[in-house]
Amino acid sequence: MAWFKRSKENIITDSKKDTPEGLWQKCPSCGEILHAQTLIENLSVCSKCNYHFRISSEEYFSFLLDDRTFKEYDSKMISKDFLNFVDTKKYKDRIKEAIKTTGLKDAIRYGTAEINKIHIVIACMDFGFIGGSIGSVVGEKIARATDVALNKKIPLIIISSSGGARMMEAAHSLMQLAKTSSRLNKLAKAKIPYLSILTDPTTGGASASFSMLGDVHIAEPGALIGFAGPRVIKQTINKELPEGFQKAETVLEKGFIDMVVPRKDLKQTITRLLTLIK
Repeated sequence: MAWFKRSKENIITDSKKDTPEGLWQKCPSCGEILHAQTLIENLSVCSKCNYHFRISSEEYFSFLLDDRTFKEYDSKMISKDFLNFVDTKKYKDRIKEAIKTTGLKDAIRYGTAEINKIHIVIACMDFGFIGGSIGSVVGEKIARATDVALNKKIPLIIISSSGGARMMEAAHSLMQLAKTSSRLNKLAKAKIPYLSILTDPTTGGASASFSMLGDVHIAEPGALIGFAGPRVIKQTINKELPEGFQKAETVLEKGFIDMVVPRKDLKQTITRLLTLIK
């Protein structure tokens, strides 16, 4: 029997080329692999199933506000560790880590701007900063944003993205619910419009206060909206939850919000509403 004998050296291939990190993203809803840059150009919405990825305040400002009109207020305000709180780590360290990771000082930014030449005050939460939790800074900034809208007599817009009150500040955190609600009541009495935009997720203290006190409540498709999360509710009642429970579309059907608007239509919808009710 004749055996095959290689007459040449093994074929040499080029060295493996690593795919740059962050070039592709997988949609958590449908599993589609999406090109990162194309996803950004589509406002971080899946082109296959319309899943709305969570995005930062900077990204919301970039497509909602007229160019170079945003003037940020109180950008250096930072939370204090009133209680010297420690869980798995010190609260002071948790704040420092969040600042380093996100480049933000806390879970919300606010200021004045224009949307299609309509003057507004806008505040936007960042879920990436300790889960968008409501601490003393978040409450104080919302209160101050309301005061600016009241003094300037221009509409207020708040974009919510929150897991609830910040446990590391205990009662200081819970006090923000009453503070923001009382300020928004002044705005209502002055008949100054307040539009509340609910993104994924809007839960806990946010949904128990400022997020659900708007003149109009607009949600993004698929956003989780409620007080306690579905996992907690399921464990509490020991029953399976219906499909779509606490999703924006179901909450709309039950009458708790006014409309569900795709991200690409938000600016046009806000403009139309402010034109009608200002």
